[in-house]
Amino acid sequence: MHQIVTMSVDSSRRWWVLATVVAAQFMFGVDAFIVNVAIPTMAVELHASAAQIEAVIAIYLIAYATLVVAGVAGFSLASLWCGLAQSGPELIIARLAQGATAALMVPQVLATLHLLFADSARARAFGIYGIVLGLAGAAGFLLGGVLVTLDLAGLGWRAVFFVNVPFGTVIIAAALRIMPTVPHSAGTRLDIPGAVVLFAGLLCLIGPLLFGHDVHWSPWVWLVMVGGVAIITAFVPLERGIARGGGVPLIDLALLTDVAFMRGLVAVFFFFFANLSFYLVMTMFMQNALHIPPLQAGLVFVPLALTFVIASRQSGARAKHRGTLVLIEGCALQIAGLAAIAATAALIEVPSALLLALVLMIFGYGQGLVMAPLSSAVLSTVKPASAGAGSGMYGTTTQIGNAAGVAAIGAVFFAIEAASSARLALHAACALFGLSIIICAAFLSWMRRAT
Repeated sequence: MHQIVTMSVDSSRRWWVLATVVAAQFMFGVDAFIVNVAIPTMAVELHASAAQIEAVIAIYLIAYATLVVAGVAGFSLASLWCGLAQSGPELIIARLAQGATAALMVPQVLATLHLLFADSARARAFGIYGIVLGLAGAAGFLLGGVLVTLDLAGLGWRAVFFVNVPFGTVIIAAALRIMPTVPHSAGTRLDIPGAVVLFAGLLCLIGPLLFGHDVHWSPWVWLVMVGGVAIITAFVPLERGIARGGGVPLIDLALLTDVAFMRGLVAVFFFFFANLSFYLVMTMFMQNALHIPPLQAGLVFVPLALTFVIASRQSGARAKHRGTLVLIEGCALQIAGLAAIAATAALIEVPSALLLALVLMIFGYGQGLVMAPLSSAVLSTVKPASAGAGSGMYGTTTQIGNAAGVAAIGAVFFAIEAASSARLALHAACALFGLSIIICAAFLSWMRRAT
């Protein structure tokens, strides 16, 4: 159970606090997309395999999904390590540290906003948060392309990580000066065994998907995945034991019996399964198959990100009147966007960057319609006393979905690309994206019937 606390901050100062915590969220959002644009260049310079490139993205998400506390300082130092990496495996380990420290930094943002803005200003504060979150995607794609293209001081792709260091330093200085102290509940203990078991289980499940191709799908790969299933199966009994012993488990066990919430989490998983994996596939296809330079590739995604922001702003109001129907419509629009992407790749040998940008806007608008109201729709059935635990489970599910999608769909894309062609690989990936979004829509509809 989470104790409700309040912050004593004067009205004018809290907006500076808002700026600080949102800046931390912005840095995380930019990092989530800035790396995608630089991925092809990293692969060449570090002689990294396709599996290692997938792992650079996925390991960050697995670490994020399993840890509960972190900070900007750790994130900045981990970013520095990423930029100094000399090989694919070292970059994977550095990204693991970066994802873990992001898990310390980002969850505090929403908690801080809830505590500081308990009055009528809350809607405005969360509106600012939503806009910044959407713009972070556009900034990440654009900045990634600019930094790789300019090759500042000969740093190349490393600059996409080094850029976090000065920004992180400024945020740390601001936080030390103006952030209020949040009282903590006495006697609470971090569920280290639960975090370790969840992390190990996810690694055993997702890791083989990342590296299976490199080892020719040896029998031990499947044995590791079976072990991962066994470890994850043991997670819930372990959490029950921790609760009986007076500890605080990673998950609120009572939520496992909330049918609507659990169906909603399945919808969340499949929505995010087709999220970051989509951007990875499109980036690799544009730069490797169409030979679009990094800067242009980054610019292709900017209209999508801006369309996402517009849809996000509109979906909240529409969801108040039409509920989850708006999310289902957004899923349908995403599928239409995927069909347009597949048709463009099939009918035009070398589509221009401008045409791709226009087609991607359809997918981006649909994604914005879903992502913005998704959390409130899924969490709406959760009792107020379990709101904090529900939010944590929601956040963990999003990152597990992202990591699993990058691993699974990325593996399919790279395998078909190597065996046949990048164009066929793109079509296969689009089919998997579409299937994942259809499952998401089905569970959203099923969730409505359980409320």
